[in-house]
Amino acid sequence: MTIDRSFLNVIILSLGFMLVFTAFQTMGNIEKTVLKSIRDENPNFTGEAYTSLALIYAVFATCNWLAPSYISLTGPTIAIFTGACCYVLFIGSFLWPQNALLYAASCLLGLGAALIWTGHGQYLTECSDTDTMSRNAGIFWAIFQTSMFAGNLFVYFMFTDEKIDAPKRKLVFGVLTALAILGTCILATLRRVSQRLVLGEAEGVSSADKELRIPEPAREKPLLAAWHAFKDAFFLFVTPRMLLLSLTFVYTGLVLTFYSGVYSSSIGFTKAIGDSRKSLVGLSGIFIGIGEVVGGALFGIFTSKVSRICGVWSITITGFGVHLFAFVTIFLNLPTDSPFGDTDKIGYINPSPILAMLGSLALGFGDACFNTQVYSLLGILFAQKSASAFALFKFCQSVAAAVCFAYSNVFNLHVQLIVLTIAIVIGTIAFCFVEYVTRREKENTQSESDLTQD
Repeated sequence: MTIDRSFLNVIILSLGFMLVFTAFQTMGNIEKTVLKSIRDENPNFTGEAYTSLALIYAVFATCNWLAPSYISLTGPTIAIFTGACCYVLFIGSFLWPQNALLYAASCLLGLGAALIWTGHGQYLTECSDTDTMSRNAGIFWAIFQTSMFAGNLFVYFMFTDEKIDAPKRKLVFGVLTALAILGTCILATLRRVSQRLVLGEAEGVSSADKELRIPEPAREKPLLAAWHAFKDAFFLFVTPRMLLLSLTFVYTGLVLTFYSGVYSSSIGFTKAIGDSRKSLVGLSGIFIGIGEVVGGALFGIFTSKVSRICGVWSITITGFGVHLFAFVTIFLNLPTDSPFGDTDKIGYINPSPILAMLGSLALGFGDACFNTQVYSLLGILFAQKSASAFALFKFCQSVAAAVCFAYSNVFNLHVQLIVLTIAIVIGTIAFCFVEYVTRREKENTQSESDLTQD
């Protein structure tokens, strides 16, 4: 029995990301809580989680413009490995809490994030064709988001007390660092993909697609290739479709910030939830992960059937409705000052742990709806410029995330939910319009091809 090497590459990529981000996403989920406990013990430490995360995404946004140039010199596999090493260093830095080290490691991680995510987008595209891009994106997302389980389950059982002491913190940081190292080792085994297998040129592509195939360019000198990659990213960004899609990218960045750094911490700061509120920070991450995995698996397996019947926009509309439901429940359930620290206040209803976990589940499922469809659409629309396309996606997403983490220190919970509601309406409309235009053009091209063959 022959093994589909490209599919095997997708699985290895997914498993490596899952382990690295088990460490990082868990850290992001608990960073606000653990840094506060460190400050309580050591007044000389003044590190702020939202500032750290804002730095990460600000550097991430800036470096996304340079990542395609780096990848043009090294290839996606080396970029992925380099980025993963930066994640290891960031997580390991928490073993020695120092203000300067925290913020320096945050900046380094921003650079690594640009390399690993842009490299991942190109590598995933190279391992896919027009028929498998949606499937591979869904499978990657489902495996990758299982990262929300193990780390947060570990935190759930470790942080059972209201006070998080130093020995427990060091044990958690040590385990998370080890997981990141293991994931990096797996990513180091990724093999280069033959240029013959780039999306749209793989076996099984239709004759019409073959006729539209863009010839592979001659190999350029390294510095010239890097310059052209940077220039391509800029010109791609100002195209009408990418500008419209950037509105969707911005929303994914805002909601990423909210569920990864604000929402779970808000649950932990709400005293009315009860004595178990600190452990619920980890449990919230688990429920977000369940929603992400279910959404990724569902749309990875059934996306082609759903797309044929209702169009890709139907999956995006589903995410829109699920996220609106989450925003309403969070608005009612948690007090408006909960992102800032421990609070005795309550929301419009008595805070319910069950409703809080339901909000986490809805945030994860809706996020999977948006991200799997963005991955699929980018891989099909910009197959020949996948590094630039995914870099721009992550640029817009990380700028939005940096802004959101910055205003999370100032805006209360209800204001943040209003911002998210406005952004999701604009982003959903923009995505559905681009998807509709793309689908109509594909149908027209197919019709013209059929007429020509007749």
